[in-house]
Amino acid sequence: MPDGADGVSLSARGAYEGILRRQSARESAARTYARALPIVPVRARGLTIEGADGHRYLDCLSGAGTLALGHNHPVVLEAIRKVLDSGAPLHVLDLATPVKDAFVTELFHTLPSGLAGHARVQFCGPAGTDAVEAALKLVRTATGRTGIMAFTGAYHGMTAGALEASGGAPDVRVARLPFPQDYRCPFGVGGRLGAELAARWTESVLDDPKSGVPRPAGMILEPVQGEGGVIPAPDAWMRRMREITSARGIPLIVDEVQTGVGRTGAFWAVEHSGITPDVMVLSKAIGGSLPLAVVVYRDGLDVWPPGAHAGTFRGNQLAMAAGTATLSYVRANGLAARAAQLGSRMLAQLRELGQQFPCVGDVRGRGLMIGVEFVDPEAEGGRGCWDEGGESVGLWGDEGAGLPRPVRAPGAGGPRPAAPELAAAVQRECLRRGLIVELGGRHASVVRLLPPLTISDEQAAAVLDRLADAVATAARAYPGHPPRPHRPHGTDVRQRRQNERAERAGWRGD
Repeated sequence: MPDGADGVSLSARGAYEGILRRQSARESAARTYARALPIVPVRARGLTIEGADGHRYLDCLSGAGTLALGHNHPVVLEAIRKVLDSGAPLHVLDLATPVKDAFVTELFHTLPSGLAGHARVQFCGPAGTDAVEAALKLVRTATGRTGIMAFTGAYHGMTAGALEASGGAPDVRVARLPFPQDYRCPFGVGGRLGAELAARWTESVLDDPKSGVPRPAGMILEPVQGEGGVIPAPDAWMRRMREITSARGIPLIVDEVQTGVGRTGAFWAVEHSGITPDVMVLSKAIGGSLPLAVVVYRDGLDVWPPGAHAGTFRGNQLAMAAGTATLSYVRANGLAARAAQLGSRMLAQLRELGQQFPCVGDVRGRGLMIGVEFVDPEAEGGRGCWDEGGESVGLWGDEGAGLPRPVRAPGAGGPRPAAPELAAAVQRECLRRGLIVELGGRHASVVRLLPPLTISDEQAAAVLDRLADAVATAARAYPGHPPRPHRPHGTDVRQRRQNERAERAGWRGD
């Protein structure tokens, strides 16, 4: 059969287009990734995916952060084969097995020191949202209270209770608090002052008898809001939330579903702030690419009766074996520190890119959890920003001092409106260049990068090159965007060869 203009055989193209057509005809309208990423993966290794059409892609989605070691890492495959070849049962409900014992031992070895010595673990259904449901049920049972405190922009899953705690589903049992951020601060301030105001707002809601918010059963937060737009929580604010909840007998639940296992530059993101939560919700990377979710909590909360929370597939032996191999490999090879180092360099280079394009509103992240927010470069900014007229205190100590006097910065304006259409165009241009990225944020205007922790320097350079080229192309086509000189993709022979080497390295798993 003759090849098409892109070198793909017509039969292969017809086969993969047929698969996409059948998916569209038979699957529900709720499908998401398949709409923005119309590819049919057939092979994968490391950072690289090969589609049924023969094209290869650098995968910076990583199963929404699930693939800490990338696709089909040798240590994961070996762990799975070992269980399969042993004849061990694959489905055991919550019975004890050597595989499960090894997983729990390795997991507890990685936990924050303040929790590991007196923790309990509950195996849940296979997804992170199941673990969130279990955590909410746990603190309600332990405290006898029903309310939950959560934060604007949060995402904790798609089941009923998890949606209530997320930003998209209002519920009278959930009180929503402002999450501190610099770029779109809810107080129009940002920085340390914005975080201090957010903390004081939380205290006021809890301590004001007329706030309408009774003492809750727990508070749930993400150390970095992922789906909310890659917004890292300030470490000092995290410590303040721990102090506030501890002083009032409110269990603190930290959702580490996406931030855990080295993603942010520490094994668990709470380690950046040094806090010890009462409850940790874990999933995604802990299963080594297979479905697994657990809740780890301090033993004083372990008051629910047998059967209070269960799940048919909570005994996934293959996932536990793959998870043990992943946790051990990340810890033994210092991949969390590697993520911190490489992520810092990638953020710096992306900020340089942002200086070239006024449509890049903000670049932020922690470790290898990175976001680039796109804005309308021609629109007016929002509400004005405030500069701090002195040092912000309270959140960082010196309890006797007050807040600094805000001073309006001359001519300052808030961030420009989000540009979701532009972000979607960048995602499409990335895919055309063989790069898979995700969108997120309040308005789906943030391009997110979640590469595997095993990504090499060479591969990271190829990712940034393709992203930069995609931004240049999308920006030129965006209405009203001033043209910027940019070398077309592939005109630099050295860079093109570097990209090709990165693809090969990703396929080999180097």
